[in-house]
Amino acid sequence: MTRDGEDMRILIVEDERAIAEVEKAYIERDGYSAEIAADGLEGIGKFREKQFDLVILDLMLPGMSGIDVCREIRRSAPIIMVTAKSGEDDIVAGLDAGADDYIVKPFSPRILMARIRANLRKSGTAEDSASELIRVGDALVIDPQNLTVKKNGEEVSLTRNEFMILSKM
Repeated sequence: MTRDGEDMRILIVEDERAIAEVEKAYIERDGYSAEIAADGLEGIGKFREKQFDLVILDLMLPGMSGIDVCREIRRSAPIIMVTAKSGEDDIVAGLDAGADDYIVKPFSPRILMARIRANLRKSGTAEDSASELIRVGDALVIDPQNLTVKKNGEEVSLTRNEFMILSKM
């Protein structure tokens, strides 16, 4: 799949190599480009180096927890947590940290792909979205391209979901 002539890029942050390879195979079979990071620090490094349209993120990672990784990148791309942690507190913590979706292992690769497509559609990444600034009165400026909101010139910290709700108003 492409957007503006470029491959849609997905970052997989997963320390279990076999799971990461299955995810990558399905993602690439669906026409997306995928890269794997084996721990949280590597994931953040790759994320900062390159632009990704979506992140698949495990919660239990060496080096840095998935929650910390999620908090670090949450406004830049949709995040789907794929993890063995199935407790209600774990799910709430993941979503509250900024994840857009949460899938419990073991999972169906077909369901993962459906969730990827749905999150890309919701984020507007799957199709061309307007990159013009949205101005609300004199005080509020919404930048859909960079996923930022400024109020009176100062950036407002929002989760991706909060940003998407605000930008659709």
